Amino acid sequence: MQVILIQDVNNLGGANEVVNVKNGYARNFLIPQKMAVEASSSNLKQLEERLKQIQKKEEKMMAEITKVVAALQAGPVKIGAKTGTSGKIFGSITTVQVSKAVREQKGYEIDRRKIHLLDEIKELGTYKAKVDFGSGVETELELEIVAE
Repeated sequence: MQVILIQDVNNLGGANEVVNVKNGYARNFLIPQKMAVEASSSNLKQLEERLKQIQKKEEKMMAEITKVVAALQAGPVKIGAKTGTSGKIFGSITTVQVSKAVREQKGYEIDRRKIHLLDEIKELGTYKAKVDFGSGVETELELEIVAE
């Protein structure tokens, strides 16, 4: 029996996939648990429309991500830090500070969990960080640490 999965099912497939399963498994488990629906012609048409909508959303999101990537690569993000006389920073620069600086200087909100510092930042200078947008899209962000 062919069914359309509504949600991800372990060892079977992901959401919006058409899979073949045994009749009893579909009727007694998948359909009553609302994990799948029968693959009728109307349900297949709804699936096609849903997949088209998802693709349009992904294209729109990728266009927005390319704008953000271009803005991030345009120039370094300056972050002020309190330093001692030797140029060492009191503490270190964190992803929270990087996220706040990007929001203030570039105008884009980037979640701190998507920012990965390549080096531990404890001194003044220029550093690099990676921003992972998901879907295999990454960019490098240049950070310039200056004294306050």
